[in-house]
Parts: sequence; C-alpha cells; structure tokens
Amino acid sequence: MENVSSTKPYLIRAVHEWCVDNGFTPHLLVTVDENTRVPMAYVKNGEIVLNINYSATKDLVIDNTAISFSARFSGASQNIYVPIGAVRGIFARENSQGMFFEAEPVEDKPDQVSQSEAVGKPQAPKEVKKPSLTLVKKD
Repeated sequence: MENVSSTKPYLIRAVHEWCVDNGFTPHLLVTVDENTRVPMAYVKNGEIVLNINYSATKDLVIDNTAISFSARFSGASQNIYVPIGAVRGIFARENSQGMFFEAEPVEDKPDQVSQSEAVGKPQAPKEVKKPSLTLVKKD
C-alpha cells in the first residue's frame, strides 16, 4: 500500500462540485505560509478565505498537489497558488456546510520559485502524512 495518494484533494474536488451543483458559493479556508501565493493584504491571523466559484476565478485547477487560479482583488488580477496541505477547509458560503481538515505540518520550501512560475506548474509529489477524518458537524 505504499505510494497511496491522499484523499484530501479528491474530497476538496467533491465538495467543490457539490457546492456548484447546488448553487452554493464554494470557499476555501487556507493557512498561509511561505509556499502559498495569495494577496497578503487579505490575510488575517495567518489565514485567508478564498471564493473558488467558477464565476470568481479564471483557469481554476484543483489537482492532487495544489489549487491554482487567477482572480481579481480590488480590481487587480492575481495568480493564486495554494498547496493542498495549506487547505484547512472547503465550505459553502451560504450555509457553512463542507469539510474541514486537521492542520498539516509545514514542509520545507522547495527551491525559490516566483509566483508566476508556481501557478499552473505541477510539483513533484512530497511525502504525504497519513490522512485522517474528523467529524465536523453532526446533524
């Protein structure tokens, strides 16, 4: 069972699809670190919430290593890059239903990469911590 991929990116894609199918606005809760490329003016307490609805993003890609897209912040286009490990949760803005994840340890930063180079380029897979599920909300 070596080299089994994490379920986290699959769950993120599934909740994103569920939000879109039901007319909700999918949002990401992201822990910002040196590997995350987001507009720092919107970061509060080391975290940022990003609207990842198709109408708010351009070229949205949710792959097994990262989420990348371009979006406008105060009218200026920004390239966003979020490693999957930095995603703390994905939820619908309208009802807060979604899925949240435990914090993952910060990994060593890869070689210096500019923001324009980081977005859209797949990175080599890193050793992944064994995933675990946590009950967030019980109906």
